[in-house]
Amino acid sequence: MNNTTVTASPNPNKKRIKNDRGGAKKEEECDAEAWDTLSKSFKHVQSVLDHNSDLIKQVNANHQSKIPDNLVKNVSLIREINGNITKVMSIYSDLSFKVSNIVEERRRLKNGGESKLESASNES
Repeated sequence: MNNTTVTASPNPNKKRIKNDRGGAKKEEECDAEAWDTLSKSFKHVQSVLDHNSDLIKQVNANHQSKIPDNLVKNVSLIREINGNITKVMSIYSDLSFKVSNIVEERRRLKNGGESKLESASNES
């Protein structure tokens, strides 16, 4: 039978799970910070995409109106849409980098290595 208990960690974003089997203790950390990073990034992307959707609707309305001033406004709206697409690409690029670092850190810890944060504090 698996005797698993969850206890509070000094870091409020992490939970420590102690798994006792045959006297051997194994600790694993569930990193809520990783999920928080994913959630914030996806929410930010969705916000930008929703804004782009509104901008595209405005561009379409301006185009259908055939009013010269509205057609001129489309130039700046389309530039904003393009800038937002660049912003989404940047958010995903940053997210990819962060997730890669999290995965690398988990593998290091799983293999008995020291956390980059721990090794940096031990060097000073």
